[in-house]
Amino acid sequence: MEVTPHMFVAVMVLSLLFEYMDASLGMGYGTTLTPTLLIIGFAPLEVVPAVLLGQLVGGLVGGVAHHRLGNISLDFRRDQSIKGRLRRFGYIPRSLDSKVILLLAVCGIAGAVVGVFTAVNIPEVALKTYIGAMVLAIGIVILIRARHRGRFSWKGLTGLALLSSFNKGISGGGYGPLVTGGQIVVGREVRSSVGSTTIAEVTVCIVSFLSYLFVEGDIYWRLAAATGIGSIAAGPFAALTVSKIEEQKLKYTIGVVTIALGIYTLVNTFV
Repeated sequence: MEVTPHMFVAVMVLSLLFEYMDASLGMGYGTTLTPTLLIIGFAPLEVVPAVLLGQLVGGLVGGVAHHRLGNISLDFRRDQSIKGRLRRFGYIPRSLDSKVILLLAVCGIAGAVVGVFTAVNIPEVALKTYIGAMVLAIGIVILIRARHRGRFSWKGLTGLALLSSFNKGISGGGYGPLVTGGQIVVGREVRSSVGSTTIAEVTVCIVSFLSYLFVEGDIYWRLAAATGIGSIAAGPFAALTVSKIEEQKLKYTIGVVTIALGIYTLVNTFV
Protein backbone atom coordinates (compact mmCIF):
# COMPACT_ATOMS: atom_id res chain seq x y z
CA MET A 1 0.00 0.00 0.00
CA GLU A 2 1.31 3.44 -0.95
CA VAL A 3 2.14 5.92 1.83
CA THR A 4 0.72 9.18 0.48
CA PRO A 5 1.34 12.48 2.34
CA HIS A 6 -2.08 12.21 3.99
CA MET A 7 -1.46 8.59 4.94
CA PHE A 8 1.96 9.54 6.32
CA VAL A 9 0.37 12.09 8.66
CA ALA A 10 -2.37 9.65 9.68
CA VAL A 11 0.15 6.92 10.57
CA MET A 12 2.27 9.47 12.42
CA VAL A 13 -0.71 10.56 14.55
CA LEU A 14 -1.70 6.97 15.27
CA SER A 15 1.87 6.19 16.31
CA LEU A 16 1.94 9.23 18.60
CA LEU A 17 -1.29 8.20 20.34
CA PHE A 18 -0.33 4.55 20.77
CA GLU A 19 3.22 5.35 21.90
CA TYR A 20 1.81 7.80 24.45
CA MET A 21 -0.34 4.99 25.82
CA ASP A 22 2.57 2.56 25.72
CA ALA A 23 5.14 4.80 27.45
CA SER A 24 2.65 5.93 30.10
CA LEU A 25 1.17 2.48 30.84
CA GLY A 26 4.02 0.23 29.69
CA MET A 27 1.95 -1.48 27.01
CA GLY A 28 -0.24 -1.15 23.96
CA TYR A 29 1.91 0.13 21.09
CA GLY A 30 2.52 -2.99 19.04
CA THR A 31 -0.63 -4.70 20.29
CA THR A 32 -2.84 -1.90 18.93
CA LEU A 33 -0.85 -0.28 16.12
CA THR A 34 -0.05 -3.55 14.32
CA PRO A 35 -3.68 -4.63 13.77
CA THR A 36 -4.70 -1.02 13.03
CA LEU A 37 -2.21 -0.75 10.17
CA LEU A 38 -3.25 -4.17 8.90
CA ILE A 39 -6.90 -3.03 8.85
CA ILE A 40 -5.88 0.10 6.91
CA GLY A 41 -4.45 -2.16 4.23
CA PHE A 42 -0.71 -2.60 4.79
CA ALA A 43 0.83 -6.05 4.48
CA PRO A 44 2.10 -7.82 7.64
CA LEU A 45 5.75 -7.75 6.54
CA GLU A 46 5.42 -4.01 5.89
CA VAL A 47 3.79 -3.37 9.26
CA VAL A 48 5.82 -5.37 11.79
CA PRO A 49 9.29 -3.91 11.00
CA ALA A 50 7.80 -0.38 10.91
CA VAL A 51 6.13 -0.92 14.29
CA LEU A 52 9.37 -2.28 15.74
CA LEU A 53 11.40 0.69 14.48
CA GLY A 54 8.81 3.17 15.72
CA GLN A 55 8.83 1.70 19.21
CA LEU A 56 12.60 1.51 19.18
CA VAL A 57 13.11 5.25 18.76
CA GLY A 58 10.06 6.14 20.86
CA GLY A 59 11.28 3.92 23.69
CA LEU A 60 14.70 5.56 23.72
CA VAL A 61 13.20 9.03 24.07
CA GLY A 62 10.57 7.91 26.54
CA GLY A 63 13.09 6.00 28.66
CA VAL A 64 15.37 9.02 29.03
CA ALA A 65 12.34 11.12 29.99
CA HIS A 66 11.28 8.55 32.62
CA HIS A 67 14.76 8.73 34.16
CA ARG A 68 14.90 12.52 34.20
CA LEU A 69 11.46 12.77 35.82
CA GLY A 70 12.36 10.24 38.52
CA ASN A 71 10.08 7.39 37.47
CA ILE A 72 13.13 5.12 37.30
CA SER A 73 16.70 5.34 38.55
CA LEU A 74 19.33 4.42 35.99
CA ASP A 75 22.86 3.68 37.17
CA PHE A 76 24.70 1.32 34.86
CA ARG A 77 28.04 1.61 36.64
CA ARG A 78 29.32 -1.75 37.84
CA ASP A 79 27.98 -2.80 41.24
CA GLN A 80 31.11 -3.45 43.30
CA SER A 81 29.10 -4.83 46.23
CA ILE A 82 28.07 -8.00 44.36
CA LYS A 83 29.59 -11.08 45.96
CA GLY A 84 29.42 -14.85 45.77
CA ARG A 85 28.00 -16.70 42.79
CA LEU A 86 26.81 -13.51 41.07
CA ARG A 87 30.41 -12.42 40.51
CA ARG A 88 30.74 -14.98 37.71
CA PHE A 89 28.42 -12.87 35.55
CA GLY A 90 31.23 -10.31 35.33
CA TYR A 91 29.06 -7.21 35.13
CA ILE A 92 25.97 -6.22 37.08
CA PRO A 93 24.78 -2.58 37.20
CA ARG A 94 24.17 -0.71 40.45
CA SER A 95 20.55 0.39 40.64
CA LEU A 96 17.66 -2.09 40.87
CA ASP A 97 15.98 -0.56 37.81
CA SER A 98 19.19 -1.00 35.81
CA LYS A 99 19.47 -4.63 36.95
CA VAL A 100 15.89 -5.31 35.87
CA ILE A 101 16.43 -3.60 32.51
CA LEU A 102 19.60 -5.64 31.88
CA LEU A 103 17.79 -8.89 32.65
CA LEU A 104 14.86 -7.95 30.42
CA ALA A 105 17.24 -6.93 27.64
CA VAL A 106 19.35 -10.11 27.73
CA CYS A 107 16.31 -12.38 27.84
CA GLY A 108 14.68 -10.20 25.19
CA ILE A 109 17.47 -10.78 22.71
CA ALA A 110 17.10 -14.55 22.96
CA GLY A 111 13.31 -14.53 22.85
CA ALA A 112 13.07 -12.03 19.99
CA VAL A 113 15.46 -13.92 17.70
CA VAL A 114 13.62 -17.21 18.27
CA GLY A 115 10.29 -15.45 17.74
CA VAL A 116 11.24 -13.89 14.41
CA PHE A 117 12.65 -17.11 12.94
CA THR A 118 9.63 -19.18 13.99
CA ALA A 119 6.95 -16.66 13.04
CA VAL A 120 6.14 -18.38 9.76
CA ASN A 121 5.60 -21.75 11.43
CA ILE A 122 2.89 -20.87 13.98
CA PRO A 123 -0.79 -20.66 12.98
CA GLU A 124 -1.95 -17.05 13.38
CA VAL A 125 -5.15 -18.01 15.21
CA ALA A 126 -3.28 -20.09 17.77
CA LEU A 127 -0.72 -17.32 18.35
CA LYS A 128 -3.30 -14.56 18.84
CA THR A 129 -5.46 -16.74 21.09
CA TYR A 130 -2.54 -17.57 23.33
CA ILE A 131 -1.34 -13.95 23.60
CA GLY A 132 -4.86 -12.62 24.20
CA ALA A 133 -5.63 -15.16 26.92
CA MET A 134 -2.34 -14.55 28.71
CA VAL A 135 -2.67 -10.75 28.63
CA LEU A 136 -6.26 -11.01 29.89
CA ALA A 137 -5.14 -13.22 32.78
CA ILE A 138 -2.37 -10.80 33.78
CA GLY A 139 -4.85 -7.90 33.85
CA ILE A 140 -7.27 -9.81 36.06
CA VAL A 141 -4.49 -10.71 38.50
CA ILE A 142 -3.37 -7.06 38.68
CA LEU A 143 -6.88 -5.91 39.67
CA ILE A 144 -7.36 -8.73 42.17
CA ARG A 145 -4.05 -7.92 43.85
CA ALA A 146 -4.16 -4.15 43.34
CA ARG A 147 -3.90 -3.38 47.06
CA HIS A 148 -1.20 -5.93 47.74
CA ARG A 149 2.43 -5.99 46.64
CA GLY A 150 3.74 -9.45 45.87
CA ARG A 151 7.17 -10.79 46.69
CA PHE A 152 9.67 -9.86 44.01
CA SER A 153 10.98 -12.86 42.06
CA TRP A 154 13.94 -12.76 39.67
CA LYS A 155 13.02 -16.21 38.32
CA GLY A 156 9.47 -15.09 37.59
CA LEU A 157 10.75 -11.95 35.87
CA THR A 158 13.15 -14.01 33.74
CA GLY A 159 10.34 -16.25 32.53
CA LEU A 160 8.14 -13.27 31.69
CA ALA A 161 10.99 -11.59 29.80
CA LEU A 162 11.65 -14.63 27.61
CA LEU A 163 7.99 -15.28 26.89
CA SER A 164 7.04 -11.68 26.13
CA SER A 165 10.05 -11.03 23.87
CA PHE A 166 9.14 -14.18 21.94
CA ASN A 167 5.67 -12.67 21.46
CA LYS A 168 7.25 -9.41 20.28
CA GLY A 169 9.47 -11.10 17.73
CA ILE A 170 6.56 -13.04 16.25
CA SER A 171 3.83 -10.41 16.11
CA GLY A 172 5.28 -6.97 16.93
CA GLY A 173 3.13 -6.89 20.09
CA GLY A 174 2.37 -8.76 23.28
CA TYR A 175 5.50 -7.61 25.10
CA GLY A 176 4.47 -4.65 27.26
CA PRO A 177 1.33 -6.11 28.87
CA LEU A 178 3.22 -9.18 30.07
CA VAL A 179 6.39 -7.43 31.25
CA THR A 180 4.73 -4.40 32.86
CA GLY A 181 1.85 -6.36 34.33
CA GLY A 182 4.14 -9.21 35.36
CA GLN A 183 6.49 -6.86 37.21
CA ILE A 184 3.57 -5.41 39.14
CA VAL A 185 2.28 -8.88 39.99
CA VAL A 186 5.68 -10.00 41.33
CA GLY A 187 6.10 -6.92 43.50
CA ARG A 188 7.73 -4.12 41.48
CA GLU A 189 6.65 -0.50 42.04
CA VAL A 190 4.28 0.67 39.31
CA ARG A 191 6.26 3.64 37.94
CA SER A 192 9.46 1.60 37.90
CA SER A 193 7.67 -1.20 36.05
CA VAL A 194 6.48 1.19 33.33
CA GLY A 195 9.83 2.95 32.92
CA SER A 196 11.86 -0.27 32.95
CA THR A 197 9.62 -1.84 30.31
CA THR A 198 9.89 1.23 28.08
CA ILE A 199 13.69 1.04 27.99
CA ALA A 200 14.06 -2.75 27.95
CA GLU A 201 11.71 -3.01 25.00
CA VAL A 202 14.17 -0.96 22.93
CA THR A 203 16.63 -3.87 22.94
CA VAL A 204 13.93 -6.33 21.91
CA CYS A 205 12.89 -4.01 19.08
CA ILE A 206 16.48 -3.60 17.86
CA VAL A 207 17.06 -7.34 17.68
CA SER A 208 13.67 -8.05 16.11
CA PHE A 209 14.06 -5.25 13.55
CA LEU A 210 17.58 -6.35 12.54
CA SER A 211 16.36 -9.94 12.29
CA TYR A 212 13.59 -8.89 9.89
CA LEU A 213 16.12 -6.82 7.94
CA PHE A 214 18.37 -9.89 7.67
CA VAL A 215 15.57 -12.32 6.79
CA GLU A 216 13.54 -10.12 4.44
CA GLY A 217 16.16 -7.58 3.32
CA ASP A 218 13.48 -5.02 2.46
CA ILE A 219 11.88 -2.50 4.85
CA TYR A 220 9.07 -0.11 3.93
CA TRP A 221 11.03 2.95 5.05
CA ARG A 222 8.31 5.56 4.45
CA LEU A 223 5.96 3.69 6.75
CA ALA A 224 8.77 3.21 9.29
CA ALA A 225 9.57 6.94 9.19
CA ALA A 226 5.95 7.80 9.96
CA THR A 227 5.79 5.47 12.96
CA GLY A 228 9.17 6.73 14.19
CA ILE A 229 8.33 10.45 14.10
CA GLY A 230 5.03 9.94 15.88
CA SER A 231 6.60 7.75 18.56
CA ILE A 232 9.42 10.19 19.32
CA ALA A 233 6.95 13.02 19.87
CA ALA A 234 4.96 11.02 22.44
CA GLY A 235 7.77 9.93 24.80
CA PRO A 236 8.30 13.01 27.01
CA PHE A 237 4.55 13.62 27.48
CA ALA A 238 3.98 10.02 28.53
CA ALA A 239 6.78 10.11 31.13
CA LEU A 240 5.36 13.35 32.56
CA THR A 241 1.94 11.71 32.86
CA VAL A 242 3.40 8.78 34.82
CA SER A 243 5.19 11.10 37.23
CA LYS A 244 1.96 12.96 38.03
CA ILE A 245 -0.55 10.09 38.50
CA GLU A 246 -1.03 8.58 41.97
CA GLU A 247 0.42 5.05 42.05
CA GLN A 248 -2.74 3.18 43.07
CA LYS A 249 -4.75 4.85 40.29
CA LEU A 250 -1.98 4.02 37.82
CA LYS A 251 -2.07 0.37 38.91
CA TYR A 252 -5.84 0.13 38.44
CA THR A 253 -5.55 1.85 35.06
CA ILE A 254 -2.87 -0.61 33.93
CA GLY A 255 -5.00 -3.53 35.12
CA VAL A 256 -8.07 -2.33 33.20
CA VAL A 257 -6.10 -1.53 30.03
CA THR A 258 -4.36 -4.91 30.17
CA ILE A 259 -7.71 -6.70 30.38
CA ALA A 260 -9.04 -4.56 27.52
CA LEU A 261 -6.02 -5.43 25.35
CA GLY A 262 -6.47 -9.12 26.10
CA ILE A 263 -10.16 -9.01 25.19
CA TYR A 264 -9.39 -6.93 22.09
CA THR A 265 -6.84 -9.48 20.92
CA LEU A 266 -9.24 -12.39 21.40
CA VAL A 267 -12.16 -10.62 19.74
CA ASN A 268 -9.97 -9.52 16.82
CA THR A 269 -8.91 -13.14 16.39
CA PHE A 270 -12.33 -14.74 16.16
CA VAL A 271 -14.63 -11.96 14.92
